[in-house]
Amino acid sequence: MPRSLVFLDASVLVAASRSPNGGSATALQVCQGVRFRAAVTEKILTEARVNIAEKFGEAELLRFYQQLAALSPRIAGPPSDGHMRSCAPLTAAKDVHVLAAALSSGASCLLTLDRRHLLTPVVLSTGLPFKVMTPGDFLRGITSE
Repeated sequence: MPRSLVFLDASVLVAASRSPNGGSATALQVCQGVRFRAAVTEKILTEARVNIAEKFGEAELLRFYQQLAALSPRIAGPPSDGHMRSCAPLTAAKDVHVLAAALSSGASCLLTLDRRHLLTPVVLSTGLPFKVMTPGDFLRGITSE
């Protein structure tokens, strides 16, 4: 049985590096299992690394690299131009690539903590072929199955 693909926004990677026992870090651990596999893009990894390096310390940056190594995510290619165009009206320009990459990757869900741009009524009601949710919602969903 193939594992469900869980697309990660940079906000989840940053939060996991900051709080190794929090919901984001737990979601990363779940994505190392037999049911779920994480996916990211190079752009998302770079965004997370830069944010961690600028806002936090060496301990968080080291934890980010350790979590990433354990996660061994699928590195999705850049989203298609068509997906970028279709996602552009849904969110801020800086986050279009996240929705478009999740769409291009065939993910079953997108985990994010970005309530301002991605966990919005517009995005949530658009009918995307994947669920957009917080790591906490993801964890609650899989424990209730």
